[in-house]
Amino acid sequence: MTSDPLLQPYRLKHLTLKNRVMSTSHEPAYSEDGMPKERYRLYHAEKAKGGMAMTMTAGSAIVSRDSPAAFGNLLAYRDEVVGWMREMADACHEHDCKVMIQLTHLGRRTGWNKADWLPVLSASPVREPAHRSIPKIAEDWDIERIVADYASAAARMKEAGLDGIEFEAYGHLMDGFWSPATNQRDDEYGGSLDNRLRFTWRVIDAVREAVGTDFIVGIRMVADEDFSAGLSKDEGVEIARILAASGKFDFLNIIRGSIETDAALTKVIPIMGMRSSPHLDFAGEVRAATKFPVFHAARISDVATARHAIATGKLDMVGMTRAHLADPHIIRKVLEGREHEIRPCVGATYCLDRIYEGGEALCIHNAATGREATIPHVIAKASGTVKNVVVVGAGAGGLEAARVSAERGHKVTVIEASGQAGGQVRLAAQNQRRRELIGIVDWRLSELQRLGVDIHYDVWAGKDDVLALSPDAVVIATGGLPQNPPLESGSDLVTSSWDIVAGAAKPAENVLLYDDNGGHQGMTAAEMIANAGSRLEFVSPERFFAPEMGGMNHVPYMRAFHEKGVTVTINTRLRSVRRDGNQLVATLSSDFAEGWRGERRVDQVVVEHGTLPLDDLYLSLRPLSKNHGAVDYERLVEGGDIFPDVNGDGAFVLYRIGDAVAARNIHAAIYDAVRFGLRV
Repeated sequence: MTSDPLLQPYRLKHLTLKNRVMSTSHEPAYSEDGMPKERYRLYHAEKAKGGMAMTMTAGSAIVSRDSPAAFGNLLAYRDEVVGWMREMADACHEHDCKVMIQLTHLGRRTGWNKADWLPVLSASPVREPAHRSIPKIAEDWDIERIVADYASAAARMKEAGLDGIEFEAYGHLMDGFWSPATNQRDDEYGGSLDNRLRFTWRVIDAVREAVGTDFIVGIRMVADEDFSAGLSKDEGVEIARILAASGKFDFLNIIRGSIETDAALTKVIPIMGMRSSPHLDFAGEVRAATKFPVFHAARISDVATARHAIATGKLDMVGMTRAHLADPHIIRKVLEGREHEIRPCVGATYCLDRIYEGGEALCIHNAATGREATIPHVIAKASGTVKNVVVVGAGAGGLEAARVSAERGHKVTVIEASGQAGGQVRLAAQNQRRRELIGIVDWRLSELQRLGVDIHYDVWAGKDDVLALSPDAVVIATGGLPQNPPLESGSDLVTSSWDIVAGAAKPAENVLLYDDNGGHQGMTAAEMIANAGSRLEFVSPERFFAPEMGGMNHVPYMRAFHEKGVTVTINTRLRSVRRDGNQLVATLSSDFAEGWRGERRVDQVVVEHGTLPLDDLYLSLRPLSKNHGAVDYERLVEGGDIFPDVNGDGAFVLYRIGDAVAARNIHAAIYDAVRFGLRV
């Protein structure tokens, strides 16, 4: 027995949930052919194994053919989904974790030029900025078939053995009828609140007829769109009251805000540097107003906040969705008194940005998430002899390499050239808005302390320093150093973005920043320059700037750009820089108009062009290693010994990771560290 509010069971109709923590519906884009196959199943099963009471799948599964997948959505309108969903439900039920799914018709939140090229529809022909489609007005025959599709999809989920479903009603078709911003109809589905709810009643009635009363049906609903033309708080809470009082629903999952633009989306799903749990109090108000089971998730990323949400009666079930991408074993660690070992969600939102940009959900610093088939979340001891592993570099990748090797039972020594760990992560965290990134470093330092790994700071390791440790394996995690873009002249006159971010160079009064790397590095430098009060022009050769960064992370940068009056120039290259008196003259060129040249007179030219590997130590050790630094990529992916033995005189295997190989990102360095480290 425990008094921890999070660990108390909760009775939802006939269903007993073993604790108060859940993962709300989201689409990780792990589907194959629209089906939740092995990767999808293992992802949810891992969270079930980690101790949560309920996992909600899909975000959302689509019920109709004319609602084409926008980002890997499951196809709930196909009969074959039943078998795959049954496998997932069974895998989660093994750990007493309940399973539900979110069903929807995307309405205008998708594109007409996808899948079968059927027209997008909504309550009215109001364009959604995010997906740019102008929808047709849903006709009576559309409504008839979509209502029937909801019922059929719900029946499939009951047949699959799921514990329930929820409708999605924020930014999709259902709430498209609710909101005055998207419903301009003058028929029986428009005008009064009763009319705007008519489609919802038709759907729930058809679904209840299909699944009966002994199947959980809830709704994830917007109760305040939080913009002047949208659904007001008063009307939204009134809808919540009406739905709760109807006896047709079993829970409300509360959302606040609009998702039709990137800027609006970050208010619904806040990212790093924004408020934590910003809508928790509002969800509590809805619970108080309805006296009905209320679920909620919106950047509730730590156990303390989740515990507060339950203890104070704001929620009945608390969603820690992104937090479980970072660590699917949160509840297990709480139960075992290891709360301090929970890998933190740092709010980087690498997960969501990858989904919305057409990738799949990946956690910035947990490479096992979404790769459960090949990478374990809990590193087991190695079965062979204990190895002596030397890791050079204590950035994110080096720290992860040390953690993995130590978890496997190897003896690990870390050598770091500077006086503190963190590398480029520590540099990125110099931007106060992104300081939570340091959690990536702090968690690993804590884990290495628990595992008894020593880090030797202020040691610029050479070949002899490494050989003196008699290593069996050497991991080069030395990172990279910034490089200038190719210029015809003036490379000695430019300032690195690193110098700006680190504070080694102060922003001048009038600055041109040239970024042809396209990620956070250049944008962070630009934000810091703008916030310092400089006049800034941001120049990029891309057709849109910062293409390596997703739309949600783009929002706070753009806010700073607009507030500080930053000029953005795209499709333009920096050709050269020359000095003219006390100023610099930057010559610009175009890929599109041969011979075009432009000039800017500024006080400072800042450049971002990625990094080159800091690989001197690697190159000096290569001839002495068993594998000459080589990695068998085929075996890395398919299985087998990844380090070819090409040097009989070699005493150790050698490999490098992260930016010591090539300029990439935090996740790439950590992924390298794990998948190589598991094979030593």
